[in-house]
Amino acid sequence: MKLKNKILLLLLTISSVAVAQEKKTLQQIMQTIENQNPVAKMYDAQIRSLDETSKGARSWMPTDFGTGFWMTPYNPKLWKGDNGTGGMGQYLLSVQQMFPNKKKQDAEALYMEGMSASEKEHKRYELYQLYADAKKNYYGWVIIKKKINVLNENEKLLNFMIKDAELRYKNGLDKLSAYYKAKAELGNVINQKIELQNEMVQKRIRLNTLMNSSKLETFDIDTSFSVRDVSAEMLDTAILRNRSDLKAIDRDIQLTALQQNVERNKVKPEFGVRYEHMFGLGGMPMQYTLMGMVRIPIGRANRASKANVESLSFKTEALQQQKQMIINEASGMVAGMLSEIEAKKKQVKLFEENIIPALQKNYQVMQLGYEQNTEQLFTLFDAWDTLNKTQFEYLNQVQQLLNMQVELERILEIK
Repeated sequence: MKLKNKILLLLLTISSVAVAQEKKTLQQIMQTIENQNPVAKMYDAQIRSLDETSKGARSWMPTDFGTGFWMTPYNPKLWKGDNGTGGMGQYLLSVQQMFPNKKKQDAEALYMEGMSASEKEHKRYELYQLYADAKKNYYGWVIIKKKINVLNENEKLLNFMIKDAELRYKNGLDKLSAYYKAKAELGNVINQKIELQNEMVQKRIRLNTLMNSSKLETFDIDTSFSVRDVSAEMLDTAILRNRSDLKAIDRDIQLTALQQNVERNKVKPEFGVRYEHMFGLGGMPMQYTLMGMVRIPIGRANRASKANVESLSFKTEALQQQKQMIINEASGMVAGMLSEIEAKKKQVKLFEENIIPALQKNYQVMQLGYEQNTEQLFTLFDAWDTLNKTQFEYLNQVQQLLNMQVELERILEIK
């Protein structure tokens, strides 16, 4: 192989290793979701659309132009009259303009400008749902990696047991009572690793989907994480009221009040002017018409506006009750979750400080006794099996704790 090709191959190998080692933190993933997820882009487009629509709120109605014959006989002979005088008929040019009521325009402008504010809060709410989905998959991936590390260590220990048992059996120092059990468990460990690796791929695909990236894009994650300290202060309704869905309801209530103002101003009069210029036929003099106009909604139009105002009052009451319902439900969920998280943290701490260290010591004692021929393989295997199951149970407890934390952060909208 030529030196040039060798250098190229080396550079490609280094590049592939660098790509394989690329890691993404949870904050980086959430930032990408905010920038790239189609849900965020959809709301951005809707907000932009409403903002653009509001720019035309204070525009005038279009000017009406007209032209044609005015009071002209069907018989063209009568147009000229006798000797070019006494003709009948006129040709007309007209222009008409209505002047919008300023108060009505101001009310409509405020209403249209307020529409995008509600969509911004809806966007923020949807983003926090996506963040929660990303966190669960991210933390699930972290736990999977820790489980695979445990399985890799277990695979080494089982291989040691199997090889040592084979050697002892050949030398007549031990029986095969636990040998085949250890071999079967080694197969189970390998099977668990295959299953966990598939789950890890599924987590990566889901995160790529949330980030709107290629589903086949590979990356690694940072396995460090922290458990948030929780306190009773999180039950404060002032914190809950900062939720985007509640702010969206506040915006909708404000929007309803603005819409009521629009309905009230619909009954206000609008004024206009109409000018017509007529060219006389057959010697008739030129004439004009100049008229002022007023448009006053009366009768059914007035009743419809009043009914809409009354209807919007009930809509406001319904939104206020909806807001209170969400606060009550969220505060109840937070109270329950605070209690669950505290209990789960105590369980995890018990695993970390008492249960797992004791079982590790037990395994070490059994391993030392086995090496000194004072313990048999099945007692060593039993000590390992208990430690292995407890380690997996500990990681399951940690995952449950992290999922509870994600749910609490989703409710309180903590990024």
